[in-house]
Amino acid sequence: MTKKVKISDLKVFDMAEMLDSEQAIAEYLTVVLEENDSSALAEALGTVARARGMTQVAEASGIAREALYKALRPGAQPRFDTIQRVMAALGVKLRASAA
Repeated sequence: MTKKVKISDLKVFDMAEMLDSEQAIAEYLTVVLEENDSSALAEALGTVARARGMTQVAEASGIAREALYKALRPGAQPRFDTIQRVMAALGVKLRASAA
């Protein structure tokens, strides 16, 4: 006999918990970049920042923690400068390749 599980008893999935290595972070951001969706990239950077520690990323990027949460929330359209500063703080780079 199988045990029934209530949906309300299931743990909420949090991608930040899966980003436990530099390789996992790089692969995650690569997949998101391939979607060509700036809002998805902002959200993904927010997820990575949460995995690393938002306070640490805020200090390293020179952006206030509250402003960082706002800039990297779902649906946000952060400036490119913000994306660059966060990526530098996370230790990752954007790379161009022929389409």
